[in-house]
Amino acid sequence: MTDSTERLPLPDRLSIDPRSPHHVAAVFEHDVGIHLNDKERLDVDEYCISEGWIKVPAGKTLDRKGHPLLIKLKGKVEAFYK
Repeated sequence: MTDSTERLPLPDRLSIDPRSPHHVAAVFEHDVGIHLNDKERLDVDEYCISEGWIKVPAGKTLDRKGHPLLIKLKGKVEAFYK
């Protein structure tokens, strides 16, 4: 059985924010999962595999423009399709 839509290879760096230059809308047609240090993270806003970091919201804190304040966590990053 084959999918009617092909899955694009996951990029090295990806962001869920449509304003970011690292946002690729076609990738989000399928569910994307992220492992940081062999544990699945469900709250990732941006990742970079080659540099080994993810960005996640810092609680409910917002910046002055109303966007979530992000913190960077470092470790072994793996991206995959669910």
